[in-house]
Amino acid sequence: MNEIRKRALVTGGSGDLGSAICMQLAAAGMHVIVHAHGNLARAEEVAAAIRADGGTADAVAFDVTDADASRAAIDALLETGPVQVVVNNAGIHDDAPLAGMTAQQWKRVIDVSLHGFFHVTQPLLLPMARTRWGRIVSVSSVAAVLGNRGQANYAAAKSALHGATRSLAREMASRGITANVVAPGVIAGRMTSELFPAEAIRQMVPAGRAGRPEEVAHLVAFICSDVAGYINGQVIGINGGMG
Repeated sequence: MNEIRKRALVTGGSGDLGSAICMQLAAAGMHVIVHAHGNLARAEEVAAAIRADGGTADAVAFDVTDADASRAAIDALLETGPVQVVVNNAGIHDDAPLAGMTAQQWKRVIDVSLHGFFHVTQPLLLPMARTRWGRIVSVSSVAAVLGNRGQANYAAAKSALHGATRSLAREMASRGITANVVAPGVIAGRMTSELFPAEAIRQMVPAGRAGRPEEVAHLVAFICSDVAGYINGQVIGINGGMG
């Protein structure tokens, strides 16, 4: 007898970290909905790779900062059943010291990480609750825990997810739904290689290296599994000992 696959939506699923999370959730037996902001072709590539590995996936593109567009996309997904796993991975950097930061830089970064979390997660909650099982994971950053020069906007956006997640965990726990945050440190990828040279990483990170996207993806997949049902309202760091 084949169990019906749980459906998982991963925002920012077309990026380096997002695609690793998508692949790992698919390997765990979930049907993965790979989200992209504008580049649907890239999301389709990730979905195709999952299918080539024997999993099931499809792709969707919408702007998480656009409330109406997000709601329309989520409603379309819900027409074919509940989404029981959501990974809020979408996020952007637009770094500057606060003294020189523009209002646009401040608002855009918060728009994507924080308002995007609300626009995507809120419409999924009641259908998820009716199934009496769900997993909500938001991807934050060590910057939200320790702070980082030039990233007051990013740290503010991500640390706001910590408070929202702890509150959501209390609201939904009796329905079999958990809400947690994963806070990665320096993770290898295109964005990291531009920001941090290898020597800087060796000085910043006690482990002496950047993390791999797959390492974060394994943690996310574990939190989304049946056996992690008593882990709730937590901020879990994965940062090579940074703090």
